[in-house]
Amino acid sequence: EWDMPSGLHIQRVATPLGVVWVIYESRPNVTADAGALCLKAGNAVILRGGSESFHSSGAIHACLVKGLEAADLPKDAIQLVPTRDRAAVSEMLTMTDSIDVIVPRGGKGLVGLVQREARVPVFAHLEGIVHIFLDKAADPAKALDVVLNAKTRRTGICGAAECLLIHRDIADGLGREVQAALTAAGVELREGAAAWGQEFLDMVMAVRVVDDLDAAIAHIRQYGSNHTDAILTEDDGARDRFFERLDSAILMHNASTQFADGGEFGMGAEIGIATGKMHARGPVGAAQLTSFKYRVEGNGTTRA
Repeated sequence: EWDMPSGLHIQRVATPLGVVWVIYESRPNVTADAGALCLKAGNAVILRGGSESFHSSGAIHACLVKGLEAADLPKDAIQLVPTRDRAAVSEMLTMTDSIDVIVPRGGKGLVGLVQREARVPVFAHLEGIVHIFLDKAADPAKALDVVLNAKTRRTGICGAAECLLIHRDIADGLGREVQAALTAAGVELREGAAAWGQEFLDMVMAVRVVDDLDAAIAHIRQYGSNHTDAILTEDDGARDRFFERLDSAILMHNASTQFADGGEFGMGAEIGIATGKMHARGPVGAAQLTSFKYRVEGNGTTRA
């Protein structure tokens, strides 16, 4: 908040987005995560889970409703779409008078469908085609630790590394060491264009040797998903150029991409990593599920 010479006192205050529709696949735990986060931000939320977790989502939703009633809050603040019918999804994508924003969580097919057909604003959570670039100035010990953690800690999350880019100058040295360590850990390494731009979510990783930093940047621009990308280097100039020339939602230096998570950023729980450029970007937590408005106070103040 601030005061102006005109005598106005101005405050910028957070406001709820309104009605948030979260559409997701498979994981029924999103029912609780999304319901709680949207409620904390002051929103009403409509949840639509995958057909394979329909009953689990329903059971979790019933617990949320009991909690709302116990807290003397409107039980309709958290709603669950009561059908598996896909026609309901198509209809809701056009309900601009009833829904303020859509948050799709799932595979490329689901997110692409929502982006193509929605008339309601979308916070896109695209696939995590996450790259790590092993620069010629990378520290060997850091490189081994970070790459192994980024790939193998949990392979099924969106922050798991999917492609290792290696500077040609170290391809026969540190590059081979890192690849050997990945192979020893049970990771299948794949080379060639067929492996680029893939989200494996498994113990599989694409590998490519590139001529230099700019070639790595070009590769990420072409095959990445603007989710999370990292550089391993002790060269501050290379780090700065990597950060400046790429526009991923999250860029990392000498750190595992598995940190691409709202809780690890100190932001609390999140319902996805938004890869778009408008409003919310990166981890979408309670703060990102709000907008703002200006409160302006005067005392009979007029403008000259």
